[in-house]
Amino acid sequence: MVKGTKRRVLLTGATGFIGSAIHRGLTLAGLPDIRRLLRRDDPATPVDPARAVRGDLTDPASLHGICDGVEVVVHAASYIGADPRRNREVNHLGTCHLLAEAARADVRHVLYISTAAVYGTGPHQGPAEGVLAPAPGSPTSASRAAAEGEVLAHGGSVLRPHLVYGPGDRWVVPTLATLLRWLPGWIDGGRPRLSMIGVHDLARLVVALVSTTPAPRGRVYHANHPDPVTVHAAGEALARHLGTRLPTGDVSAAELANLALPPGLRRRQLDLISMDHWYASDRVWAATGCRPGAAFPNDLAHALQWYPDLAARHRT
Repeated sequence: MVKGTKRRVLLTGATGFIGSAIHRGLTLAGLPDIRRLLRRDDPATPVDPARAVRGDLTDPASLHGICDGVEVVVHAASYIGADPRRNREVNHLGTCHLLAEAARADVRHVLYISTAAVYGTGPHQGPAEGVLAPAPGSPTSASRAAAEGEVLAHGGSVLRPHLVYGPGDRWVVPTLATLLRWLPGWIDGGRPRLSMIGVHDLARLVVALVSTTPAPRGRVYHANHPDPVTVHAAGEALARHLGTRLPTGDVSAAELANLALPPGLRRRQLDLISMDHWYASDRVWAATGCRPGAAFPNDLAHALQWYPDLAARHRT
């Protein structure tokens, strides 16, 4: 495969956590034409048709023409919430509508940013792509698994990151910090391993795949740092950089079952720190020729800048 080709790109979800990082990465890589799909209910700002178009994934008529002149679609838009109808409308059917427009414009290179959550509850101990069948345990994961199927049938490719952190993260690090601060003791000594990736590294992978000729077709890649991190090592990094209070001693599964969760947390989130959730992720780095950056424990030099409110809250 040849890297470095400059291609016209349509990016969905460009204002979100991952999508905005991808947009920055594409811009810094010098791609000459990056067109963003912005929702029609976004704040009214001047839109240059060459740089941005307005539309709604749930309204196929509004998407007409958005792929004209485009060579690659990077699909990073998603709804994450508990409403099954909204999940289906945005994540599954919205992807179908986007793919239909891509097909009309003869765009075959579609890259979908999905999630390893499509595998459902673990333990998952280093499976490679193709080993585990999706077994989603939530409406969001189920709709994204369905969207994956549509993208692969179109001939596109899928990235499955697990836990993504960095600038704009409002879920991964805050949830880990809250869980660790609440726990009365380590679960299994903090030995469960997690796949993680910085959003900046995920964006680099996307840029490399967008610039690859010929385009990867019908491939699924685990998009994580190749080295998983233990819950204990992750906790130590959070304590060091953000002042997060850590558990002491150990807690049994029986003791844990009898504890009331803090507001906003759910039992299934305990899966994150109570069992392995890591996925062999070497293939995407080899395919792109990218070199991974630092793993999570050593990649929080800017933690105070990324998570200032979290740092203040956990030091009180």
